[in-house]
Amino acid sequence: MIFSPRISLRNVGQLCRRAAIAYEAGLDARSIWAKEAQRAGGAARRPLEIVSRSVAAGDSLSEAFFAAGNYFPPLMGELIAVAEQTGRFDAVFKQLAENYQEQLQVRRQFLATIAWPMIQLGLALGVIGLFIWISGFIRQMTGSDFDPLGWGLYGAKGVVIYLLILAALGGIIFVFLQAVRRGAFWIRPVQRFVLRVPLLGGAVNKILLARLTWSLYLTFDAGMEIRRAVRISLHSTNHATYLDPLASIDRMLEQGNSLHESFLQARCFPRDLLDAVAVGEESGRLAETFALQNRQYRDQARSGSASLAVFAGIVIWVLVAALIIYMIFHLFVTAYLQPIQKALAGG
Repeated sequence: MIFSPRISLRNVGQLCRRAAIAYEAGLDARSIWAKEAQRAGGAARRPLEIVSRSVAAGDSLSEAFFAAGNYFPPLMGELIAVAEQTGRFDAVFKQLAENYQEQLQVRRQFLATIAWPMIQLGLALGVIGLFIWISGFIRQMTGSDFDPLGWGLYGAKGVVIYLLILAALGGIIFVFLQAVRRGAFWIRPVQRFVLRVPLLGGAVNKILLARLTWSLYLTFDAGMEIRRAVRISLHSTNHATYLDPLASIDRMLEQGNSLHESFLQARCFPRDLLDAVAVGEESGRLAETFALQNRQYRDQARSGSASLAVFAGIVIWVLVAALIIYMIFHLFVTAYLQPIQKALAGG
């Protein structure tokens, strides 16, 4: 569900960090999750209470997390299931914490870069609202049909309609971003289109590859069965490019093909990753291979995130400039040219 509550990157990172420390200290699982349930607040309270009750009832920790629904990332529950087989709870939770912390840093970098353009956009939209409000007074004072924007909006009523339009647009953008975050099926054509956009597509793909190789490293390092590891890792991208070939990749692995052959036939992975997978399989060190690839892709993802932020900033600045130019042009026409034309026609 698009609107079902999900744990934030910040909170899930902190939760995994605390769990790693607690397991490393040798604390009992029941006390660890009972304490987490007690300290939880807001939307996190109910899921963590479910986890605590399930563990107290004798269920495995992975079963407890899956019972909590979609609040926690699927990768988290899958890796916990592997940790139960290996007994490496502290290592798994530590790796998860690092993963979510890295994603949070990339997001913060992006938001910090586009903060000023967003402020400018907000100011521009505020000026438009002020124009609409002032135009109502001008119409009352002059008795004219003064409409500086040409939108048929003026006065307090016009401001209310304008704000409702902005709220509707904001709601549409929010739903779209949630759909992207949750990997909704209907958003896939948009995802494919974005990757074809010059510069923008390359930056997005580097971020996806960083996420994919990190998930592959975590799952292979935890000793997860290969088909399951690949399915979980591809799902972690939430992107059509890597979800569309999932069935064919899984089928080839089931038939006994190598991971390199399975990835190669999908025709969506870059050459450097395919070459690394081939070497990793030959040497029997796939987990280390994915760790190395992830470090490279993370560096590229940081620059990719900066490129995305610059792109978003340019789009916002162009939008602000277009709004200002439109306002100036329409005001010039309505306040200067039209009166001249009327005077000449009357003369």
